[in-house]
Amino acid sequence: MSKISWRDVRIEKLHQDHDISNFQCFEKELVKFLQEDALGNQNKKISVTYLLFLEESNHLVGYITLLNDRIDLTGNLKYYFNQKGILYTSLPALKIGRLAVDDNFLRRGIGTIMAYFAFEKAETISLKTAGCRFVTLEAKRNKDNTKDSINFYNKLNFKILKETKKATAMYLDLLDQW
Repeated sequence: MSKISWRDVRIEKLHQDHDISNFQCFEKELVKFLQEDALGNQNKKISVTYLLFLEESNHLVGYITLLNDRIDLTGNLKYYFNQKGILYTSLPALKIGRLAVDDNFLRRGIGTIMAYFAFEKAETISLKTAGCRFVTLEAKRNKDNTKDSINFYNKLNFKILKETKKATAMYLDLLDQW
């Protein structure tokens, strides 16, 4: 299977007229969120969900949900930023709340396209609207290592902030990325 590039897709903000009924993902909670909660959360101004479609077939191949966040500066992070003259107790971030790829399109670059979409949104917020230093997320652990998203995010230069049994909080410093 060949990789899919930016030129092959379009990204649209979720709206009520989108047909999301055929989206399939091994993580059933991600399908349930898209079909039952995403639009409601968007209407309540909690998060915004973007859908990724193949241009050629109009097939929904993935989605990403974004919301505001912050990183509390403690421990090594506090020391690191204090050394740079940043004396705040927290710094602003854009959080990837959900990121899902349709099972039929795994390992074809869709997740990477959506992650870079989030990086660009964070950069745009920072340049035009409000401060935004990081992109954050909580990577879910999976018993099947091939489906564990932590490795995927490590390849994109995310760093571990905090680990629990079910998820790993991660962050990407936009100044390191761009």
